[in-house]
Amino acid sequence: MTNHVVAYSRENGGRVILLFLLFFLAIYEFYTAGFPAFAIICVLPFIVLFAYWTFKFGMFAFWALIIINYFVQFKLLHLPVPISLPNEMMQLLILGIAIIDARQTPHFGRSVNIMLLAIIIWSIYCTLEVLNDTCGLGIDVGRWYSGARLLAYQLVYIFLVFSICITSPEVLMKYLRIWAILTLISAIWTWKQQRLGLTPEETSFLYGKGSTTHLLQGGTLIRYWSTFSDAANYGCNAAAAAVAFVVFGITSRLKKDKFFFLIIGIFVIKSMFASGTRTAVFCMFAGFAVYIVLSKSIKIAIPASIIGGLLLFILAFTTIGQGNQQIRRMRSAFDKNDASSNTRSINQATMRKYMQDAPWGIGVGFGQDNVPSNNKFRKMATIPPDSEYVFIWLRTGKIGITVFIITMLIMLAGACYIVMFRLKNPSLVGIGGGLCSAFVAIQFGGYANQVLMQYPNCLIFYGGLTIVYLLPYLEPAWIEFERKQLAEQEERKRLKLEKKLASRV
Repeated sequence: MTNHVVAYSRENGGRVILLFLLFFLAIYEFYTAGFPAFAIICVLPFIVLFAYWTFKFGMFAFWALIIINYFVQFKLLHLPVPISLPNEMMQLLILGIAIIDARQTPHFGRSVNIMLLAIIIWSIYCTLEVLNDTCGLGIDVGRWYSGARLLAYQLVYIFLVFSICITSPEVLMKYLRIWAILTLISAIWTWKQQRLGLTPEETSFLYGKGSTTHLLQGGTLIRYWSTFSDAANYGCNAAAAAVAFVVFGITSRLKKDKFFFLIIGIFVIKSMFASGTRTAVFCMFAGFAVYIVLSKSIKIAIPASIIGGLLLFILAFTTIGQGNQQIRRMRSAFDKNDASSNTRSINQATMRKYMQDAPWGIGVGFGQDNVPSNNKFRKMATIPPDSEYVFIWLRTGKIGITVFIITMLIMLAGACYIVMFRLKNPSLVGIGGGLCSAFVAIQFGGYANQVLMQYPNCLIFYGGLTIVYLLPYLEPAWIEFERKQLAEQEERKRLKLEKKLASRV
């Protein structure tokens, strides 16, 4: 046995020494810094292996990013590192490889547009927030960065990664299909939670941390959250995703894609109701309303408006479906006397009084862990914001929330302009319109719930808007790609008809 170890060490000495060094470093970090640092050291070999696969297989890191981002908050998974770390590591790896490869293949030329400008403006403001000492606790760069990278810097990473990776119609369609499949998996898991029951981890969440928000009406109504962090996060995501898939389906010229996206979209809408997230209804209708405008089509606008108006009328002014608990929950969104809405109004009135003395906000990264109980703004650091927009307002002030809203409108307006006036291919207009509509839908969700910067929403919907800015570059190749797909579709149809006729002889 010893001889085998010695022989192996002679042949692989460098790797053996490296593994021993990593092992001792991991033990040292565990002793001095605790388990998180120990875990990070332990995953270093996997990071190296991951980087090797990315160099070898090109798009490996991007597809891994999409999948891992989607399930990073799944309660059956227990990551030994901060949940933001896998995303950041993969995004920086993709950007690093693109920079190394820039001499042979230019990657960043398509990224110079109005969306990048808007993200840079917002990022500059969040960078200046490092100087914000409203709470009188001094400047803490670590605290500030932990907040700024989630509020702003991740938008930069997402924009650049999608600009680099979505390079052809084939990659675009593969991304949309993977997104649809991931959403379908979450919808199926919702069905599983309803029909087959919860796992021990999910049961612990439901009767523990989530008991006040997910177990309602005396325990008779459960708000299901699927593979997400909570029901509000899932409901808003499902609403926005369903809008995109339905639009993709009705505008696709390929039958297989039409049925694929429409079926998934309808199934996801059904799962959205199981979340009990009342805001999701408004998200969905807002998304479809945006697409009606972007389509510039009377044939789409009239029937869609009639159907949408009828559904809103049923929810707001009738008792149809009142026997279903989820529908009753959704219908309460139209109740002006709803207790939940009144509580939010009271909380926001309290916030306004405090925020008069904090035009720059209490500071990015401040929360209950770093604002002492005797501080004037302790209440602002601990009060539930119940909304991404309110959360940003509290941290960056009225100046910050104004900058944020303006930059969001700028990037949305630029994307809508591309869909309405620059794209000519109808199915590509459908993809762009669906992505713009989904972005508006999730923004509505962020107005009422703290979901906009949550995983997996930020990557999906800001990445989707980035794709809209890439569509004019892809349109010539898309036309040829679609022509070949349609030719293959017609050929399959012809062969099927010939086989059918031959069987009758």
